[in-house]
Amino acid sequence: MSHLSSADSVAWDQPEPLPVGSAPVPEYGSGSLADLLPTLAMGMGVPGMPSAIPELTAADRNCVFLIDGLGWEQLTAHPDEAPFMASLLASSRGGTGRPITAGYPATTATSLASVGTGLPPGAHGLPGYTVRNPATGELMNQLRWKPWTDPRPWQPYPTVFQLAQDAGVHAAQVSSPTFANTPLTKVALSGGTFHGKLTGEERMDRAAEQLAAGDRSLVYTYYAELDGAGHRYGVASDTWRGQLMYVDRLVERLAEQLPPRSALYVTADHGMIDVPFDEQHRIDFDEDWELRAGVALLGGEGRARHVYAVPGAENDVLTCWREVLGEQFWVASRDEAIAAGWFGPHIDERVYARIGDVVAAAHDDVLIIASEREPKESAMVGNHGSMTPAEQLVPLLEVRS
Repeated sequence: MSHLSSADSVAWDQPEPLPVGSAPVPEYGSGSLADLLPTLAMGMGVPGMPSAIPELTAADRNCVFLIDGLGWEQLTAHPDEAPFMASLLASSRGGTGRPITAGYPATTATSLASVGTGLPPGAHGLPGYTVRNPATGELMNQLRWKPWTDPRPWQPYPTVFQLAQDAGVHAAQVSSPTFANTPLTKVALSGGTFHGKLTGEERMDRAAEQLAAGDRSLVYTYYAELDGAGHRYGVASDTWRGQLMYVDRLVERLAEQLPPRSALYVTADHGMIDVPFDEQHRIDFDEDWELRAGVALLGGEGRARHVYAVPGAENDVLTCWREVLGEQFWVASRDEAIAAGWFGPHIDERVYARIGDVVAAAHDDVLIIASEREPKESAMVGNHGSMTPAEQLVPLLEVRS
């Protein structure tokens, strides 16, 4: 009969960190946001485009309506607030009734770049909310594009809209006038014509007009306020549900105006979860000496962190973060995250050092906030970024005329 020694007992009780390989990697190449526009463009005869989402059927005129923050799980949980979109759930992903995945991290700048370029984050090079610019050593906010960075070297690939326009397809974007000339629009969504419209109703009407403007058309339109309501009040709030009711009417309005030979696809850039305001669910980097030790820059966002170590401290930071957070986060080194495919099947050389020395993706309903350096982000109710189904899964609802 054997007996455990006291040392064995301690080892036995030590919780194991989440294996890097257990994270549910996005469906790059077959069912992610990056695969949508190439599949549609291929169906319109744009050369060099893969048919990446095999469930989709070609149409001459394609419209993508991206609703910021509308995750699959949030939509399916609110059929009363979104009766029209709920009636389309069975049409998702070419009639399979299944969602697609956003890509990692599940955040707006990354996802919009994936949509517009048809490339995963490791190629287009916007792999997070904030990432280190290897040329300057500074954190670069890729949503707000601060500090300003020359857009073209940062993301050098042509968008699918540009390639479609070059192939004779009528390409257009319909969005808020605020986004007309932003660097993010230039690197992710440029090509064809931009139409700035203030109200949701105006955008739906103009999108329908632009669809009809060519024998082959590729049109993109966007609505942001659902995401804003989720961040500020949470996806359980009356404000969020009111926004969902409104956007449901917008989808129906656009669907009713589709010209002949059209397909409308309603999707999103990410889902969202509400995170409680307590120390168990919100771990404050600015007040945690263990997590700060050896860290030069903290990037990303609360549920999808890029951690940049002081040179020489990379292994120590990885060990510490894994010990402190490993039950609640998938914690990987840069090379482990890349090898696991988190950012796609290939990482461009220019993108490699933008990824953190340590990458931490939330598994539980937790955040790594930074109350001093990120006061606004740390106060948000609704959050996103990681690979959990609530954040990753997005609809691909379909209406055809």
